[in-house]
Amino acid sequence: MRLPTDVRARVLALGLTALLAACGRFGGDDTPRFESTSSATVERSSTGPEADFPVVLGEPYTVNGTLYTPVDTLNYDEVGYAVADPSGGNGVTVAHRTLPMPSYVEITALDTGKTVLARVERRGPMSGNGVVGLSAGAKAQLEVAENAPVRIRRVNPPEVDRAQLRMGQMAPLRMETPKSLLAVLKRKLANNASVSLASAKQQSAASVAPNAASPAKVASGTKELPPIAALPKRKAPPSVAAKPPVRVATTPMKSGNATDFEKAFTGERKAVKSYPLAPIGNARQVSEVAPMPTVRSAPRQVSAAPRTAQKAEIPADGDFVVQAAAFSSKANADKLANSIDGFVEKSGRFYRVRKGPFVSRGQAEAALAKVRAAGYKDARVYKAG
Repeated sequence: MRLPTDVRARVLALGLTALLAACGRFGGDDTPRFESTSSATVERSSTGPEADFPVVLGEPYTVNGTLYTPVDTLNYDEVGYAVADPSGGNGVTVAHRTLPMPSYVEITALDTGKTVLARVERRGPMSGNGVVGLSAGAKAQLEVAENAPVRIRRVNPPEVDRAQLRMGQMAPLRMETPKSLLAVLKRKLANNASVSLASAKQQSAASVAPNAASPAKVASGTKELPPIAALPKRKAPPSVAAKPPVRVATTPMKSGNATDFEKAFTGERKAVKSYPLAPIGNARQVSEVAPMPTVRSAPRQVSAAPRTAQKAEIPADGDFVVQAAAFSSKANADKLANSIDGFVEKSGRFYRVRKGPFVSRGQAEAALAKVRAAGYKDARVYKAG
């Protein structure tokens, strides 16, 4: 099917129009232009982090007969007087004689305690006794007059503060210095042009005493303490004669006489007549203070021979005994019985060491506590018999 002549003419016209439009994008005034980035690169290099490098020190130089040697001192801290530096412009910058360029410092006005962050960009001051030269912007932010007392301290601020100073803006104010510290810093400055606080800290930290043969020089009219070696020796206190030991007069025992040893443990023993505790459990009821039977009426004579009784006679009114231990050796049983004032009772092939008898359970429990305190933890209370 063939299209009409007018329709084909219209399609041909539209195709030519589209072709001309496409060609027009890359020809004539519509040719795309690419903007040069050289100016943006220059601007970034002057305000970006790379603007802080390289760090420049420079050669030593002389101002008014004084030689200054630039040094990359990280702990720089000094008090002195600030002067105006008109060449600094409106940025918060300073001129310093020895600090690296660029570097960053905090400057504190000793009259107000106000502290600002500044960038070291120039050498100076080239006249007078000022320790730092402030640009117009730094002087305005710090709000100080000419020759105002200041403290200048090298710091390492964050990148965001560095960027503001590089772009000529003001970084946020730092924390104000307390008035008590300001008074101390002013006293250090006194009538001097400047005082290094970093060197004072190093001297206070040094613990090596100067040599007595070559004493250190006295600076700034201050008096130096004498070296340790030159201090007068303290006299030793007079020796106190030692007092003779106090001897206690004792009656010496005759050696080799067994009767003297026995007499030391002989003597009349008084029996306890009452016991304050009431009987425990099903023990026989007694009065609140029950009289104790007299076990031995006559003083007991200690004999060198151990007790050999097979079974002690238990009074009829004694219901409780304390058994300290049981031994298979009679000699061991006799030894324990003598030490706790008890008796030995044989039971089969064992020898039981007991103490008592006691009228009430309370009396027996009190004796049991003493026996256990003597080291026999397995001691028990039993019915007599």
